[in-house]
Amino acid sequence: MKLIRKGEPLEESPGLILPDGREVDTSSFGEDYDEVFFETDGLERLKAWADENASELPPFPEGERYGSPIARPSKIVCIGLNYKDHAEESGMELPDEPVLFFKAPSAFCGPNDDLILPRKGDKTDWEVELAFVIGKKASYVDEANALDHLAGYALHNDYSERAFQLEHCGQWVKGKSCDTFAPFGPFLATPDEIEDPNNLGMWLKVNGETRQSSNSSNLHFKIPFLLSYVSQFMTLLPGDVVSTGTPPGVGMGMDPETYLKEGDLVELGIDQLGSSAQKVVGPV
Repeated sequence: MKLIRKGEPLEESPGLILPDGREVDTSSFGEDYDEVFFETDGLERLKAWADENASELPPFPEGERYGSPIARPSKIVCIGLNYKDHAEESGMELPDEPVLFFKAPSAFCGPNDDLILPRKGDKTDWEVELAFVIGKKASYVDEANALDHLAGYALHNDYSERAFQLEHCGQWVKGKSCDTFAPFGPFLATPDEIEDPNNLGMWLKVNGETRQSSNSSNLHFKIPFLLSYVSQFMTLLPGDVVSTGTPPGVGMGMDPETYLKEGDLVELGIDQLGSSAQKVVGPV
């Protein structure tokens, strides 16, 4: 299945992209795509219900806004330096074990929402990433069983304000958590929709110019290991997001360093997971 949510911010209705490409509203199912939904076998229940009712489900209005395909998660866990060549362009060593950091859930937004530049920031950067969503509570999970806890995969842009991240003391979270810094989607694809998550092409363009082009096969730490690893340090709740890291081509790695400015357009995509676009607007 491909899960979507459409409508105005904080008023999104849940839906599905059907195999024939129709985007339909599943509000009559009676549940949003949140922690309780995933925790109570919502994906299985939704599939059975949709199979029976697909022909009667209303379409979304033409051009309606895409929200994030899941409700705001309890946490967004990100993996740093998970591509060798990205670590090199950042001037950092490839880690012996995953580098973890958080994005504030308040950064979560729709895939095509505007990127709002933060006040007092002048080094806002882009990062196309493959993310996965937890489908079942995960605590001290063995790598061999990790995929049993997976709800699906999605496209994520891990925006970063490098001045906040690297020039202020403390952890990276300060540069990762500004409002609109986690556009997610357009849809959540359940695992059966993805032929091989270890072979997904990904790309990102700024104003039509390709800046990132890679493949998930280049991940240093793979998804089953990452899910298991993170679960050794915290309980991952249903609906939580883990973002697996970005390939090379970020603005910080360019010579000279290049960052986003008001009026820029960022477009990105991952094979089988769709694409998104964010217009850069000034601080509010």
